[in-house]
Amino acid sequence: RHLRPSSALLSSLPGQGRSLPTEKTATKWKEKKKAREGCRVPGCSWEERLANVVTPLWRLAYQEQLQVKYESQRKILQTLASRLEDLGIAAQKPGGLCCPLQPVVPSPVINGYRNKSTFSVNRGPDGNPKTVGLYVGTGRARNIVCVKANHMENIPPKHKQVAQCYEEFIRRSPLDPCILFHEGGHWRELVVRTTSCGQTMAIITFHPQELGQEALATQKALLKGFFTCGPGRVCDLTSLYFQESTMTRCSHEQSPFQLLHGEPHIFEEVLGLKFRISPDAFFQVNRGGAEVLYQAVGELSQAGGDTVLLDICCGTGTIGLSLAHRVSKIIGIEVVEKAIEDARWNAAFNGISNCEFHSGKAEAVLPQLLSSWEDARPLLAVVNPSRAGLHYRVVRAIRNCKSVRRLLYISCKPEGEAMRNFLELCCPSDPGKKLAGEPFAPTLAIPFDMFPHTVHCELVLLFTR
Repeated sequence: RHLRPSSALLSSLPGQGRSLPTEKTATKWKEKKKAREGCRVPGCSWEERLANVVTPLWRLAYQEQLQVKYESQRKILQTLASRLEDLGIAAQKPGGLCCPLQPVVPSPVINGYRNKSTFSVNRGPDGNPKTVGLYVGTGRARNIVCVKANHMENIPPKHKQVAQCYEEFIRRSPLDPCILFHEGGHWRELVVRTTSCGQTMAIITFHPQELGQEALATQKALLKGFFTCGPGRVCDLTSLYFQESTMTRCSHEQSPFQLLHGEPHIFEEVLGLKFRISPDAFFQVNRGGAEVLYQAVGELSQAGGDTVLLDICCGTGTIGLSLAHRVSKIIGIEVVEKAIEDARWNAAFNGISNCEFHSGKAEAVLPQLLSSWEDARPLLAVVNPSRAGLHYRVVRAIRNCKSVRRLLYISCKPEGEAMRNFLELCCPSDPGKKLAGEPFAPTLAIPFDMFPHTVHCELVLLFTR
C-alpha cells in the first residue's frame, strides 16, 4: 500500500553566510577529489564504468532505497543544523537535526515513471559515433561512452522506442553527429515527453553549422517523413519538434522550437486538473509522485481562505492551481515565457480565475512586487527552483516582507545551492546584506521519492517565523 499525505502527516509539527572554507577543509576536499579520481579505471568495459560512476541504488529492494535516501536527508539536516550553529543560532534538535524529519514518502510508481527523458548522441561502446543514449564516464577522465537506455528501469518503453528510432534515422543520414561544436556535425540530443493520456512529444536538437535554408528544409522534411511515413511511425508521435541550436541549451526565445508534425502541446492531468505542456516548460518528471507531493504541500501550507499564495518558479502553474481552491489569490512567477502561457491557459481551461502569472526572472519580478506590498492578507510563499537555487535578491525580498510568515521550499538537491538559500533565510539580520527582516526557522522536513532507482530525492522544507 502506498502512503499518501493526510492530516496525520502534520502530527509532528512543533508550536527558527558561512565563512570561507579553512585551509584544513580545503585539504580535505582535495583528498576526497583525489580518492574519487583514483576509483576510475581507464579502458575498462562500460558495465564496469557504470558500476564505478553510478551508485548501484537500483540493485536494492525499494524499501532499502527509501532507507538510504532517508539517511541522506538526515545528514543534510544535520549539516544545516551545524552551519546554523556556526552563525550563532541554536538550531540543534534531537539527533542533531535542525527540525523534525518525516519518513520518505514513497513514489506510487516505481518503474518507468519518467515523463521526460533526454538522450545524447555520442560514441557507443562499439565506437559508433551515432549512438543515442545516456552518458557514462567523465570528460576529465576522457572515458565518456554513450550507452543505450534499455537497462534503465525508470525510463518507460515509449521513450526507449523513440530513442531507438532516432538512432536508426541518424545512422541512415549522411550528416555527421555533432559531438563537439568546433569539430562540426549536426545531429544532437533528443528529448522525449509523454503523458498518462498516451501522448508523446519528441524534440530533436540540430546544429546548423554552415547549412543554408534549403538544406535545412531538406533535413526537416526527411525527419518528418521518417516519423510519419517511415520506420519511426511506430512511435505514433503527438508532436515532433525541431530546434536549430548553436549552444548547449537554447530557450524558445533564443531559437524557436519548430513544429514539424502534430499538435503544438501535449496534455496531462494532475489531481483532477488538466495541464498544457510546451516543449521547454517545466513539469515534474514523476506525475504520480507529483500528485502526492502537491497534496502534502496543500496540507503543510495551512492556507486559509484569505491567504495569497506566491508560487515562485511556478512552471506551468501546477502547484498554485492545485491549491487555488484553498486560497484567495495565486501569484505565479516563471522565467520561461512559454510556461507562463501554459499556466494562463491551464487556469482558464480549468475555470480558475483567482490567479495571475508573471513572466520574467524571479529576482527582477518579486522584489518589485513585494516592495510595495500593502495587502493585509497573509502571504504564503512556495518556491520550487532548479538545482541552482534561488537568486539572493529573491531570498532578500521574501525575508524583508513582513507578510510572509510561512515558506515551503521544494528542492531536488538540498545539499547543493539550496543550502545557501536555507542559511540566507535563517541567518541573523544583516544590514550590510540588506537582510532586515526577521529570520525564518526550519520547522519540518518531508522527503518525497520522486526518483526511484536513483540517489536523488525531493525535500520539502517548511520555514516559519
